[in-house]
Amino acid sequence: MKRIITVLCAFMLVIMPVADVKAEATEKQTTQAKAKQLADMLVQNYGVTSMQYAIMDKGEMILSDGAGFHDKASQKAVDKDTMYGIGSVSKMVVTTAVMMLVDSGEVDLDQPLTTYITDFKMADPRYKEITPRMLMNHSSGLYGSQYGNSILFDDNDTRNHDELLIKLQAERLKSKPGEYSVYCNDGFQLLEILVERVSGQSYSKYVEQSISKPMQLNSTKTPLDSFNRDKLAGTYWPTFKSKMPVENANIIGTGGIYSTAEELTQFAEVLMGNRPDLLSKASAKAMQSPEYRKGIWVSDEINSFNYGLGWDAVELAPFSEYGIKALTKGGDTIMYHASLITIPEHDISMAVLSSGGSSVFDQMFASKVLLEVLKEQGIIDNIKPDRTFSAPVQTEMPAELQDYSGLYGTVGATTEINIQDGAFTLPAMLGGLIAEQKYVYTGDGYFTGKDGSVKVSFVKERNAKTYVKVQGYLSLPGLGQMGMSTYDYQKLEPNNLDAVTQEKWAARNGLNYFALDEKITSLFYLVPSQLIKNFKVNAEHGYVNGTQIKDANYAVNVAEIPVMNGRDAFDLELMKKKDAEILTQNGQQYISEKAIRPIFSGKSGIATIPANGQARWYAIDGKSAEKTITVDSPKHGGYAVYDDQGQALQFSIATGEQSTKLPKKGFIVFGGNAGDVFHIRLK
Repeated sequence: MKRIITVLCAFMLVIMPVADVKAEATEKQTTQAKAKQLADMLVQNYGVTSMQYAIMDKGEMILSDGAGFHDKASQKAVDKDTMYGIGSVSKMVVTTAVMMLVDSGEVDLDQPLTTYITDFKMADPRYKEITPRMLMNHSSGLYGSQYGNSILFDDNDTRNHDELLIKLQAERLKSKPGEYSVYCNDGFQLLEILVERVSGQSYSKYVEQSISKPMQLNSTKTPLDSFNRDKLAGTYWPTFKSKMPVENANIIGTGGIYSTAEELTQFAEVLMGNRPDLLSKASAKAMQSPEYRKGIWVSDEINSFNYGLGWDAVELAPFSEYGIKALTKGGDTIMYHASLITIPEHDISMAVLSSGGSSVFDQMFASKVLLEVLKEQGIIDNIKPDRTFSAPVQTEMPAELQDYSGLYGTVGATTEINIQDGAFTLPAMLGGLIAEQKYVYTGDGYFTGKDGSVKVSFVKERNAKTYVKVQGYLSLPGLGQMGMSTYDYQKLEPNNLDAVTQEKWAARNGLNYFALDEKITSLFYLVPSQLIKNFKVNAEHGYVNGTQIKDANYAVNVAEIPVMNGRDAFDLELMKKKDAEILTQNGQQYISEKAIRPIFSGKSGIATIPANGQARWYAIDGKSAEKTITVDSPKHGGYAVYDDQGQALQFSIATGEQSTKLPKKGFIVFGGNAGDVFHIRLK
């Protein structure tokens, strides 16, 4: 989910600008006081509703605290028993579960996955080479994420899990298994299925019986478990006043576990090898290995990503700068965020969980507090100050670097890099956290951004592909810095189209396609970028939304980018269905805006969900604009309203509201069960 959350993180910073943050603490303050001050600052300035954090040191809980409200209306404070979704930190649970099966001799990480999931098939013969290890270290070559109907309000529908193998049958691989690692959620969903097939239990039952009960983790649950949902921290959407319903991330292996900060640090004892009764020291050690080095990767520099088995990083900065091996896993759903950092050599771990905000904030918070702990214990002498940067000084560029000009792509987009006079411009990166800016040549093959904190170079890798390498430091007031080194773009070859194909795709440029198959309980109705696909066509070079056009109705992924930017790839396939053009992407169908009729303009009417259960979209035009709509929804139905910029103005499943004022222009969608009828009044 990190791609979505990066966008949300930037969105939060825009609508809630960070105030003049003063988080400096005096030397006399204890680590506990410094942590509390920092946590309060996050709640006040970074869109965090609540957070909870805990540190375990050599088996002893040395810090456990929180900030913000469990529930805003009652002003109930967070306590140690407040539960949060831990998002992708759940990947450490399923990785551990598989490694326990390795310990028992039931699984071999380097045998084909088909040994354990015999009905796993794909439309690419190379799928037979995929092993459980490749799923754990993100090198399987899978496209990335089947997000459809995965994160739902008050709904633990298992269809995402149940349909995964069927959907993968129609999917090809984007790269040879094992060639390189790039973040992949579907791999951990397959590991969930592997655990079920080998153990003979549901995944939720396996976690309960083999991990939670032996460790007495009474608040570590899945959406399919029975527990008091009132224990979950309240969640809120920035543009709505009411508390949101309970969020269920039904992609349990990749992101569906709930827990507390204290219980997560207890679980970290397993990950550090301190619970050999559950997981052998050898398996815990194997999970910490630098798996990322087995394939194509950015050169070893200060970084927040260097994959192990399950782990996001096994050589995490800033700890690596002190000669300390630290491991981390971050996680984001839509509403919840989490970070777990462990330092095995010093037997210390910290978990940070939050409602609102971002796992990036949680990780930076945890790093800052843990450095204070290491200093307090005398493990490090001093905490290094944040790096400072200065505006770049441009120097003469070698003529051969001009050859790097051309068309580049990433998943979802293409961009032209035109190097002129030793400089070029790149679009915003990290969802806007790195602004669009000009980069000038500063020597040694590097082009540097305007404040000196980000530098860019071009690297031709052993797979003969050329990448745009971005190295930089993300600085957030009061939180410090996060160092990153990634490949962001891949150089593309021009793809010449015949006149008919070029004309067909050019006519689609700028069109929106609206999701038909997403349940109305889905949180994606709050994140319309997941529901509304907008075509950006580069017909001259033969690309659309970063995919390479193959014919008048088909385009395929060509991005093969290690680390993060090659994740969540997709193909595009279009077809005519009656009078509507239908897009299929990742097994989900979307309807062209050209086929969407205006909603009726009279005083009353109805909307009916068709027999196939797909959502009904309508346009808001001059006849219905700025009128108040009242909807009598069936029991399992709901509706959402968007303006013409795609912002959600109303989502009845989240707010419970049945009336809303329509915008001047926009769209309204109704969803429910097949045959459901919505009675609508306009005034």
